[in-house]
Amino acid sequence: MREKILLGIDAGGTHTDAALLASQDDSVSLLASVKAATRHEDLASSVREALVGLKTALGTNKLAAIDAVTLGTTLAVNALAQGRADAVGLVLSAGPGLDPRNFSTDKMNDHMCVMPGGLDHRGMEVESPQPETAAREAAHWRDAGIGAVAVVGKFSPRNPAHENLMAQAVAGVCPCSLTMGHRLSGALNFPRRIATAYYNAAVERLHHNFLDAVEVALADFGIRVTPRLLKSDGGAALTTHSRHQPVQSILSGPAASVMGAMALCPDTGCSLLLDIGGTTTDMALFADGSPVIDHDGMRINGRRTLVRALASMSVGVGGDSVITVCEHGVRVGPLREGPALAFGGTRPTLLDALNALSPCSSGQLPVGNATASRRGVEAVALESGMTPAALARLAVNNALTRIVTAARALIDSVNSRPVYTLAALRAVRSAHPERIWLVGGPAACLGEHLAAAFALPVEIPPHANVANAVGAALTLPTASLELYADTGKRILRVPTLDSTEPIPSDYTLDAAKNRAKELLRAHLAEASGDSAVPVEVVESDIFAVLDDSGRSSKDIRVTARALPGIVGRLRQP
Repeated sequence: MREKILLGIDAGGTHTDAALLASQDDSVSLLASVKAATRHEDLASSVREALVGLKTALGTNKLAAIDAVTLGTTLAVNALAQGRADAVGLVLSAGPGLDPRNFSTDKMNDHMCVMPGGLDHRGMEVESPQPETAAREAAHWRDAGIGAVAVVGKFSPRNPAHENLMAQAVAGVCPCSLTMGHRLSGALNFPRRIATAYYNAAVERLHHNFLDAVEVALADFGIRVTPRLLKSDGGAALTTHSRHQPVQSILSGPAASVMGAMALCPDTGCSLLLDIGGTTTDMALFADGSPVIDHDGMRINGRRTLVRALASMSVGVGGDSVITVCEHGVRVGPLREGPALAFGGTRPTLLDALNALSPCSSGQLPVGNATASRRGVEAVALESGMTPAALARLAVNNALTRIVTAARALIDSVNSRPVYTLAALRAVRSAHPERIWLVGGPAACLGEHLAAAFALPVEIPPHANVANAVGAALTLPTASLELYADTGKRILRVPTLDSTEPIPSDYTLDAAKNRAKELLRAHLAEASGDSAVPVEVVESDIFAVLDDSGRSSKDIRVTARALPGIVGRLRQP
């Protein structure tokens, strides 16, 4: 097999990292890697700078020979962590006797409309819709400048008719981007579908801006391949498909760090992965050497969604997180207002506090302009009546406490139910980490502090500062779909593909399984450009039901999935 050149780009809140790798058979080598500052007002320039850095490092134009480009980003999860995602208009149809406000947060209630009308669990109408209700509310949202709307019906995966009416009513009066719940997942969990659609709409503009910027920069360098974007489950999809489902990639950055750890760490065993970025610390678990998946769906701001994801958590603590002193003490983050003072910023951050405490007993030296860090910490300490050392120590302790608290919550959550990993569809033993793998830009500065806080050994793999870009480059494509077949109605429906087709009344479970795999293979070829990815059925059920006239029929449900993975491990020197 000929050598393939793979490019990974990861855009974080502080840095945009790029890694160029060569892959042949199972052998993978790193050709070059760079870090560039993320310019939020001009993301394309950040990607261009990274590509220039790769070209300079190589001394030859390997960029022209690139076979695949895969992206990762923490921009969406950072925006959600900092409360900076877009406002969303939410139109819901729940049917009689159910108030969907019970399933939403205060923020979701800010711009909510409940439209009368409803369907039963088989998709039959039980109450006529009143789309004019949604139209009136959408006019108010238009006047308020709200540009994103999500519409969700309780049983829309079984019949999208009411959702379609809601969407038409909104589109008629409000020039907005529209998210339709049934196109995001075929699962029937209404509360989680509300959250899934809401967050899809909240990050859509940011998501598209990022993809637009990357595609412009790639074109400037003559890179003509269609990029893939990492999803929250550790797989990748072509950006042409990802644009329709931004929610699938909200945890793209944390997933990239997990796939990077798989590529860089010789034996992940049972471990905790910490990726210390500029804005957040992302964490994930490994059990028996494989990443743990969140069997209950991605959680954002405490809300469960229908998005399959690796078991991860993000906390608003990073190297550029601002230090504030308030009546409750010294706090780090969650806000980031530019780089650390050590790199030309205007306010002291966690990295500046670490610089003020350096060198530590391990000999770790300050990074950047240590003098600027110390002067900034001294100024805040003077205003607060503390010594600079005390302020720096309190800031670092606050960051460590929040990271440890979040990690323990993740570990407890994972072990409160059967533990599943990418390598095992069935439950494995509990996941209690025996060590910490540490990656990310500020990793070396925090290693000794984290080892003490967790009372666990901390290891930093080679190329830890660009682990996300390496993981993105090596990630394989993946996808999943849910299929529903009703032999009484003689129809088969795949909600996420917005597809309906006729079936005979004697349709079988085996036929449904085969059809699900066929459709998923075709979808993968379109969504990832790879038609050879193996797929399998992971769930299937068949139920005997009676319709209103007493006739017997079958209700068939099948879930098919292509499991994520990486091209191979990085060859170490």
